[in-house]
Amino acid sequence: MDELLNAQNIEYRDRAREVTEKFVRPVAAELDRTGEYGWSILEGLKEYGLTGLWIPKEHGGKGAGVMDLCLVVEQLSRACGGIGVAYAVNALGSFPIILGGTEEQKKKYLPAIASGDKLIAFGLSEKASGSDAGSLQTTASKDGDHYVINGEKKWNTNGEVASAFVVYALTEPEKGMRGISAFIVDKGTPGFEVGKREDTMGIRTVPVNELYFENCRVPAENLLGHKEGGGFKNAMMTLDRARPGVAAQGLGLAQGAFEWAWRYASERRQFGQTVSSFQANQFLFSDMATQIEAARQLVYSSARLIDSGAKNVSKLAAMGKVFATDTAMKVATDAVQMFGGYGFCRDYPIEKYMRDAKITQIYEGTNQVQRVVIGRALTREMKSISDFLDVKIEHFPGFED
Repeated sequence: MDELLNAQNIEYRDRAREVTEKFVRPVAAELDRTGEYGWSILEGLKEYGLTGLWIPKEHGGKGAGVMDLCLVVEQLSRACGGIGVAYAVNALGSFPIILGGTEEQKKKYLPAIASGDKLIAFGLSEKASGSDAGSLQTTASKDGDHYVINGEKKWNTNGEVASAFVVYALTEPEKGMRGISAFIVDKGTPGFEVGKREDTMGIRTVPVNELYFENCRVPAENLLGHKEGGGFKNAMMTLDRARPGVAAQGLGLAQGAFEWAWRYASERRQFGQTVSSFQANQFLFSDMATQIEAARQLVYSSARLIDSGAKNVSKLAAMGKVFATDTAMKVATDAVQMFGGYGFCRDYPIEKYMRDAKITQIYEGTNQVQRVVIGRALTREMKSISDFLDVKIEHFPGFED
């Protein structure tokens, strides 16, 4: 793949690979077992200059873009999907500020995130509004030079460890999704509490928490962009930009599961030969490798499209997320099967890949919702094509009565 990557891409990928082997792989099983955050891995990322790649240089980052973000996430996820998302979620949390924050807000929050000294989280989902983000119920009422936030948020990745949170709330409930605004809420703000931590099946090293707001007073200067009503658009733009990162997590998990399965099948002997030498298994590995490579090209293409500055990125970003994460789940499941009974035991690393892979099909927009996004985009595109052709299908030869 090096031929399709530029020198910067290769540099960041190789650094991430070194961090993965040196810092991630040795502790992945322990972090999964204890649920502790990988603070030592964060120090490794700092040491190798990999924090804040996606943040503009003028705000302390590397200005490297989504493609390089995906390459790092892919490598980290080869060893631990939890570490992959722990890295990527800081991009998810900071993209709203990059895309819609004022210059003062960018200067205040982005440099510390870029250095890795502070972590950030993204507060959109609620108990009753997961995929239907436009129906959220959290409110923010103007009171002098403050906004008073009341409500709850669900599925907040990075919850326990973040210093700042981008939170979406209704400032004008009568307008529905057009009345949603975004706020930057600092940890420790009176009336704001990080609540229950979810006992998750996978990605156990990264905390996922509920957030509670009870008459939480946030300075008006923390209204993102100092503008009400732009929150929903900001959230959708953020998710479009962040989805290749989730796709890269799936890609890395698939690659890592494939590598473990190949190693095991090449060493395990049955009926006088290695398991990998059976033609049925070679076909299985061939399909796995083909699916992984197809996912890689789609993920990289969507990342490059975003970095190009293109405006219409939703369809390709959704395609990359769907295909890569579905591939992750399929490859991980097949890899467990390749291990046989050992694949079902926690003594071996492969079952963790299957547990970590499942969430990639769910968060940042379920794959069912991604298919809705793709379908709507196709409807617009095909209508345009049909209008251009201006011909009815029954006019083609062979369609006559």
